[in-house]
Amino acid sequence: MDGQGYGRVRVIAFGPLAEFLGSRSHKVDLTNGMSIEDVVNELGAEQWIEKGLIVALNGEHCPLDIHPSNGDEIALLPPVSGG
Repeated sequence: MDGQGYGRVRVIAFGPLAEFLGSRSHKVDLTNGMSIEDVVNELGAEQWIEKGLIVALNGEHCPLDIHPSNGDEIALLPPVSGG
Protein backbone atom coordinates (compact mmCIF):
# COMPACT_ATOMS: atom_id res chain seq x y z
CA MET A 1 0.00 0.00 0.00
CA ASP A 2 1.25 3.46 -0.80
CA GLY A 3 -0.03 5.22 2.35
CA GLN A 4 -2.52 7.37 0.42
CA GLY A 5 -5.65 5.70 1.76
CA TYR A 6 -5.77 2.50 -0.27
CA GLY A 7 -6.35 -0.81 1.45
CA ARG A 8 -8.89 -2.12 3.89
CA VAL A 9 -10.16 -1.12 7.31
CA ARG A 10 -11.98 -3.07 9.96
CA VAL A 11 -15.15 -1.43 11.24
CA ILE A 12 -16.61 -2.35 14.61
CA ALA A 13 -20.18 -1.24 15.32
CA PHE A 14 -21.79 -1.16 18.75
CA GLY A 15 -25.30 -1.32 20.18
CA PRO A 16 -28.25 -0.65 17.90
CA LEU A 17 -25.91 0.33 15.07
CA ALA A 18 -24.51 -3.22 15.01
CA GLU A 19 -28.07 -4.52 14.82
CA PHE A 20 -28.85 -2.07 12.01
CA LEU A 21 -25.80 -3.21 10.01
CA GLY A 22 -26.53 -6.90 10.62
CA SER A 23 -23.30 -7.66 12.49
CA ARG A 24 -20.72 -6.08 14.72
CA SER A 25 -17.66 -6.42 12.48
CA HIS A 26 -17.21 -5.32 8.88
CA LYS A 27 -14.36 -4.94 6.39
CA VAL A 28 -14.43 -1.95 4.03
CA ASP A 29 -12.11 -1.47 1.07
CA LEU A 30 -10.64 2.02 0.91
CA THR A 31 -10.32 4.14 -2.18
CA ASN A 32 -8.10 7.16 -2.65
CA GLY A 33 -9.08 10.02 -0.36
CA MET A 34 -11.77 8.09 1.53
CA SER A 35 -12.70 9.58 4.91
CA ILE A 36 -14.37 7.90 7.87
CA GLU A 37 -17.61 9.59 6.81
CA ASP A 38 -17.22 7.91 3.40
CA VAL A 39 -16.76 4.55 5.17
CA VAL A 40 -19.97 5.13 7.14
CA ASN A 41 -21.77 5.98 3.89
CA GLU A 42 -20.33 2.87 2.21
CA LEU A 43 -21.91 0.80 4.99
CA GLY A 44 -25.28 2.51 4.41
CA ALA A 45 -25.33 4.05 7.88
CA GLU A 46 -25.23 7.75 6.93
CA GLN A 47 -28.42 8.50 8.86
CA TRP A 48 -26.55 7.68 12.08
CA ILE A 49 -24.30 10.71 11.51
CA GLU A 50 -27.30 13.00 11.96
CA LYS A 51 -28.26 11.10 15.12
CA GLY A 52 -24.92 11.94 16.75
CA LEU A 53 -22.64 9.07 15.71
CA ILE A 54 -19.31 9.01 17.56
CA VAL A 55 -16.30 7.50 15.81
CA ALA A 56 -12.90 6.34 16.96
CA LEU A 57 -9.86 5.49 14.87
CA ASN A 58 -7.54 2.91 16.42
CA GLY A 59 -9.06 3.58 19.86
CA GLU A 60 -8.94 7.40 19.72
CA HIS A 61 -12.03 9.57 19.25
CA CYS A 62 -11.77 11.54 16.03
CA PRO A 63 -13.81 13.62 13.57
CA LEU A 64 -15.52 12.09 10.56
CA ASP A 65 -13.22 13.84 8.07
CA ILE A 66 -10.12 11.84 9.11
CA HIS A 67 -8.68 9.62 6.36
CA PRO A 68 -7.99 6.08 7.61
CA SER A 69 -5.12 3.95 6.32
CA ASN A 70 -4.80 0.30 5.44
CA GLY A 71 -5.20 -1.89 8.52
CA ASP A 72 -6.83 0.77 10.70
CA GLU A 73 -9.77 -0.04 12.97
CA ILE A 74 -12.79 2.27 13.04
CA ALA A 75 -15.27 2.03 15.91
CA LEU A 76 -18.79 3.31 15.34
CA LEU A 77 -20.53 4.29 18.55
CA PRO A 78 -24.20 5.27 18.35
CA PRO A 79 -25.39 8.10 20.59
CA VAL A 80 -26.33 7.02 24.08
CA SER A 81 -29.80 7.78 25.30
CA GLY A 82 -30.97 7.56 28.81
CA GLY A 83 -33.07 9.16 31.39
